Amino acid sequence: MFETLSSYDSRLEELNLLLTDPAVLADQDRYRKLAREHARLLPIVNDYRSWQELRQSFIQHQTMLDETDDAAFKDLIKEEMAALTRQISDLEQNLQDAMVLSDPNDDRNIVMEIRSGAGGDEAALFAADLYRMYVQYAEQRGWRVQIVDVHETEIGGFKEVVFRIEGEGAYSRLRYESGVHRVQRVPTTESGGRIHTSTVTVAVLPEAEDVEVTIRPEDLEIDTYRASGAGGQHVNRTDSAIRITHKPTGIVVTCQDQRSQYKNKDQAMAVLKARLYDLQSAEQAGSRAEDRRSQVGTGDRSERIRTYNFHQGRVTDHRIGLTVYRLETVLSGDIDEFINALMTAAHAKQMHAAEQSDDEEPV
Repeated sequence: MFETLSSYDSRLEELNLLLTDPAVLADQDRYRKLAREHARLLPIVNDYRSWQELRQSFIQHQTMLDETDDAAFKDLIKEEMAALTRQISDLEQNLQDAMVLSDPNDDRNIVMEIRSGAGGDEAALFAADLYRMYVQYAEQRGWRVQIVDVHETEIGGFKEVVFRIEGEGAYSRLRYESGVHRVQRVPTTESGGRIHTSTVTVAVLPEAEDVEVTIRPEDLEIDTYRASGAGGQHVNRTDSAIRITHKPTGIVVTCQDQRSQYKNKDQAMAVLKARLYDLQSAEQAGSRAEDRRSQVGTGDRSERIRTYNFHQGRVTDHRIGLTVYRLETVLSGDIDEFINALMTAAHAKQMHAAEQSDDEEPV
C-alpha cells in the first residue's frame, strides 16, 4: 500500500506542474481530466504526507527515550508516543479506506441505460418511472441530464431510454443502481385487481475520455434516418437521427433526441465510447465483467436487485436487506438512503477482502 501511496505522491507533483503548463491549459479536455485526477489524489497524498511526518516524529521520540535516564522525562516521552501511535493508526485507517474506495471513474459523468424487461407494457411504464426517479435525483444534486435516445410506447412507457448525467460524483453515487429492478403492482392498463410482477434493467456506464478509447473511422458505419416519436414537426421533415455501428464489436448506438444531426452524432459517439470503455475495462478485469453480468442480468422476473411493491408501499434492496416503506418518496428521487447503505456495504466488503490479502507487517 505504501509503495502505491509513494507513487501517488510523485504523480501529484507531476500534476501540479502539468496543470500550469500552457499546452495543457490550451487543451480543455486534457486539463479537465488532469484536474479531476488531481482532486482525487490530493486528500490521499495529504494524509500520506501527514503519516510520514508523524512516523518521523515517533522515531525521534523513540531515540530520545533510548538516550535519556530521566524517569519523569521518559514518562512524558511515552505519553507523547502513545498520542502519536493513535494518530498514526487513525491515518493508516483513513489511508486504507481511501485506497480501497478510490476509483478513477468516481468523478466521471455517466451514461444510464434503462430497458423494459419482462412484463410488456407494464414494464415499459415502470421504466419511465425509474427514468423520472433518476432525473429528479440528479436535479436534487445539481447534475445535468441529457436524453440520448428513447423508444416510447403508445401509452407513455419506455421500451428503452438512454441518457447522460453530467456532474461531480455521478458515477460514484449511481454505480450501484446497475441491475434488475422489479415492480409489483396492479397495472394501470387493467381494470382488475390482480398484482403483476414486471422487471426493468438499469446499466450505469462511466463516460470515457477521448484518449482512453481508440475508434478508427473505418470501423464505423454511420447511418442517418428520419426520427420518430415526440419531438416536434422537425421529426417528420429531416433526417437528423443517427445510427452508429461499431463493426468490430457489433455495438449499435442510436440518437434522435436533438434537432441537429451533428449534435445527435456527438451524443451517439459519447455513448459508443462509454460502451467500448466498459467492454475494454471488463476485458482487463474478468471479475468486473462477471460483476456486471450478475448486476444487469437478462431482465427475467427471478433476477432482481431491488423490488418496488406498490400494494405495501415498500421498496427492498435485496443485496443489503434494506427495506423502507416510503415508495412514493423513493420514486420522487429520494434514494440516498439506499445509495449510502450500498456504498457502506461495498466498503466493508472491500475492506474485508483487503484484510484477507494484506500480508504486510504492522507498521
